[in-house]
Amino acid sequence: MTSSLTTKAGVLAAAKDALIESGYSQLSTRRIAEIAGVPLSQIHYHFRSKQNLVLEVLADENARLLERQADMYSTDEPLWKQWEQACDFLDRDLDSGYVRVLQEMMAAGWSDPEIAQAVRSYLEGWFSLLRAVAESAATRLRSEVVLNPSNLASLVGAAFLGAEALILLGFQDVTTRKALRSVGALIKNMEENDR
Repeated sequence: MTSSLTTKAGVLAAAKDALIESGYSQLSTRRIAEIAGVPLSQIHYHFRSKQNLVLEVLADENARLLERQADMYSTDEPLWKQWEQACDFLDRDLDSGYVRVLQEMMAAGWSDPEIAQAVRSYLEGWFSLLRAVAESAATRLRSEVVLNPSNLASLVGAAFLGAEALILLGFQDVTTRKALRSVGALIKNMEENDR
């Protein structure tokens, strides 16, 4: 049993590496098997298809990072500090390859309804968390909130997803990152004015 779990974990790690290396459209199960050092049959045994394999890579990464984010937002830190931490997490997630995997699967979902449905369900976890954070902030802040929490959560999520896409496209200047980080200063100002 342990051997089977070890093989599966190795294949998942190899799939992530191969996806980062070549992208979803060029990804082959043969290459994944080669990186994992397992027979091709093991990939089909554990996952049935390339699509299922890559969706499981995304599901595992997404669950881990969503839990990390929820833990961060559950602290008593001011929201502006949590925003700065979220920006730091973006940099880590770019370095780890998670953002590339997510964006590759989003693009694949444009032409594959099954992939689109899976990616939407993963992203809904992020939007749900952002709605909860926005609702909590709206009740804490005494100043008038212009956007309702649901709309604000949608805009924040879209801003991060858009920034990720631009960075992956090669926008190497720091404008995108600076723009996201500048929102933290706005939040800090709001929080300080509400004291």
